[in-house]
Amino acid sequence: MQRTKAPFRADEVGSLLRPLRIKQARARLEKGEISADDLRKVEDSEIEKVVHKQAQIGLKLATDGEFRRSWWHFDFLKHLTGCELFHPDEGIQFAGVQTRHDAIRVTGKLDFSEQHPMLDHFRFLKKHADIAHVTPKMTIPSPAVLHFRGGRKAISKAVYPDLEPFFEDLGKAYRKAVQAFYDAGCRYLQFDDTVWAYLCSQDELEKARERGDDPDGLQQIYARVINYAIAERPDDMTITTHVCRGNFRSTWISSGGYEPVAETMLAGTNYDGYFLEYDSDRAGGFEPLRFLPKGNKIVVVGVITSKFGELENKDDIKRRLNEAAKFAPLDQLAVSPQCGFASTEEGNILSEDEQWAKLKLAVDVAEEMWG
Repeated sequence: MQRTKAPFRADEVGSLLRPLRIKQARARLEKGEISADDLRKVEDSEIEKVVHKQAQIGLKLATDGEFRRSWWHFDFLKHLTGCELFHPDEGIQFAGVQTRHDAIRVTGKLDFSEQHPMLDHFRFLKKHADIAHVTPKMTIPSPAVLHFRGGRKAISKAVYPDLEPFFEDLGKAYRKAVQAFYDAGCRYLQFDDTVWAYLCSQDELEKARERGDDPDGLQQIYARVINYAIAERPDDMTITTHVCRGNFRSTWISSGGYEPVAETMLAGTNYDGYFLEYDSDRAGGFEPLRFLPKGNKIVVVGVITSKFGELENKDDIKRRLNEAAKFAPLDQLAVSPQCGFASTEEGNILSEDEQWAKLKLAVDVAEEMWG
């Protein structure tokens, strides 16, 4: 059967390719030709249009495409109390390409402020999603993201000489964030998370050790922080996670199947749903889905790639979903593109028409698979 609550049988991760108008307005803002308020008006106009476009192709949800963001994670994290954006000597290394030199560090005691700008971003999204009769979906980075990428070096030892109080404050800050988004009207919230995939990658584990961090035991720590953060969410709020393997200009970071983390992630975290990337051999097989507890949890199987424009064959997608159903009940599965289309403002290497064809394919497949 189709689902009337999130996550839906045809769903999406979050980010969409930035329209040319937004890119041009950003460039003009940097040159001092327009004001920040002028940029906001362009963003407002494009978000209103993209919400209706999502409804038009048959999706039951809509995001704002993350149109107001430069990064999928830093734009949220830099507005947490105690965090700041800085510019290290190197960017994040993807397969064959490096990002801009931005990063986050913790310089003070962590907290979440009611003045966080993304609360207003969500309110704007909700207003137009309600008009379009779709569910507004908000995406924010998982708390684990704040720790893993920078590790101990990015967390002030003067503020947090020991990491246990850091993790406690991190969980409390996110619990406040969950409540604040709920109070703003959010009923579909997603924690985007690269870390579970990094914990499956021997290369990323080795990089963590080179930074002076010990990745052993992090699964359990992250699960504890996440579960604390979402423990008091009201019954009518859905919280999912997207496990990302890296997404910048159609490149990637981590490889390795989900087996090393599957039991902790699927059975040990209290999410309502999991968006898992399955668009390439780097993700391994569907066997780890056997750890999904029978019941109400949903795995959204990302077998449609957002990295390239060539459209998948519908029958191939249905076949792969049936393969996944050998390890988790079909009734607990859904389908989506494997990631967003623009985790950073640069976007992946495909056209907007190709992006919409991918999302429409998910809708069509869901109708044929689940009625």
